Amino acid sequence: MTGTSGRPSVYPTLLYADAKAAIRQLTEAFGFTELSVYEGENGAVMHAELVQGNGAVMLGSKGRGGVFDTAMKDAGPIGVYVVVDDVDAHHRRAVEHGAEVLMPPTDQDYGSRDYLARDLEGNVWSFGSYAPDIQA
Repeated sequence: MTGTSGRPSVYPTLLYADAKAAIRQLTEAFGFTELSVYEGENGAVMHAELVQGNGAVMLGSKGRGGVFDTAMKDAGPIGVYVVVDDVDAHHRRAVEHGAEVLMPPTDQDYGSRDYLARDLEGNVWSFGSYAPDIQA
């Protein structure tokens, strides 16, 4: 891996019909920290960055225009895996904020403890303790 200066080199990118509601849910229920949010004149989220640990997701509003928006027009929901320090505490926070939990914290055969939740627009988020060692 060259040129990443220790930063992650993969960032899931999602578009939402209501990006502002998505940002609220991701920060309040799932513990992300808002790094930046850029809005257009009409209030659409043109680009946002939310941080969790040493990773981040980028998101924006559907229908804002541009090549990415057009390419994602008929895309389905996605799944994102996020490593967290305390799966059970993270799960409790999500439940307290009304997140739809699809699977409670569960020990996996490969050594992780995970839970699954769905966001307001159908994307599936996995939160767990497993972090692949990708250093070459």
